[in-house]
Amino acid sequence: MYQLSEHEAFRAMSLFLAQFAERAGDDLATLLSDITIEADGGTFDPAAWDDWMTCVRTVKSEAAAE
Repeated sequence: MYQLSEHEAFRAMSLFLAQFAERAGDDLATLLSDITIEADGGTFDPAAWDDWMTCVRTVKSEAAAE
């Protein structure tokens, strides 16, 4: 489990959205669908969770390197 500061969380979100936009453009409806949390706790699109965690790890490793 990761703990992020407000700044780190904002950075991770920004990175996640930038990567989504590179792949899917500006399709907000698809983004919202992909990140919907299902009853089992997973996201509608499991790849969205993997992408999110990659962004979190990136931000945390950047912070550790500072």
